[in-house]
Amino acid sequence: MADDAIEFTAYLAADGFRAELVAELGEIDQLHGDLVLALGPPRPAAWAQNVWYAPRLLTIASIGDAARQLRAIQRNWALYPYEFHRRAALIAEKLPPVSGKPLCFGDPVPTAPLGAWTLLDATTLLAAPRCSSQFANGQVNFVEDRLAPPSRAYLKLWEALTLAGTRPGPGDLCIDLGASPGGWTWVLQSLGARVVSIDKAPLDPAIAALPGVDYRKQSAFALAPTELGPVDWLVSDVVCYPERLYRLVEAWLAAGTCRNFVCTLKFQGETDHATARHFAAIPDSRLIHLSHNKHELTWIKIGQKPDVDRPT
Repeated sequence: MADDAIEFTAYLAADGFRAELVAELGEIDQLHGDLVLALGPPRPAAWAQNVWYAPRLLTIASIGDAARQLRAIQRNWALYPYEFHRRAALIAEKLPPVSGKPLCFGDPVPTAPLGAWTLLDATTLLAAPRCSSQFANGQVNFVEDRLAPPSRAYLKLWEALTLAGTRPGPGDLCIDLGASPGGWTWVLQSLGARVVSIDKAPLDPAIAALPGVDYRKQSAFALAPTELGPVDWLVSDVVCYPERLYRLVEAWLAAGTCRNFVCTLKFQGETDHATARHFAAIPDSRLIHLSHNKHELTWIKIGQKPDVDRPT
């Protein structure tokens, strides 16, 4: 058991990807379900859906005592249920309620501090008053649109833009690489952006017919970064090896023609940790596992000003 006087950090793995998180972190101290404890200050951890900062161990005498100790620290807490489910649920019932309603896309992210806690045994509680995510266990749930999008992939872009705190606006020029069947194109077009959708496979006819959508049947890797002049957003959910995506992103960054990026690294077979580290090392960017990612990570870079003027 990590001593409360020793600095450590807790990382909650994305569901089903604890092994990837452990490999990313390297040396660890303990495992409690998907919660990974590691000595020292927080480390970069793309596979962590939530990071618990400066967690503390609380010795509890009863259910009521546990609730009192948590309330004395702050108001808002989210339970990570690992073991002792009934006892943990009884403690949670004594804490102030925290809204778990799905988010409407476009609504602001909650700003109130949200702590996280779990029971390690019947008398020991691990609690962190501050976490990396404002959502319970890092899980972002939306009020879904089950009619217009051609697939559920649109939820990844909704989540990425929500966490980035910005999104395309009317008149922005966006390129959607690997666009078929069109879920990400639908998101961008619904925000008023102009979208150039690139894929060898066709878009869903309803998406292709939307105003402001320009579908081009070609490889995502055949489009030169300078071909369309300055671009406000480059998004990619293309299926390819992460190393190939990295080379594509390098070319776009070198060209300086794009301001914002959202790209999915799709791992086929073994997780390519080396290439993931290359993405994570790109300045002023972040690499994360979204709630709606599978065996993939999302790379986000916001705010690079294009170095060229758009042709008139």
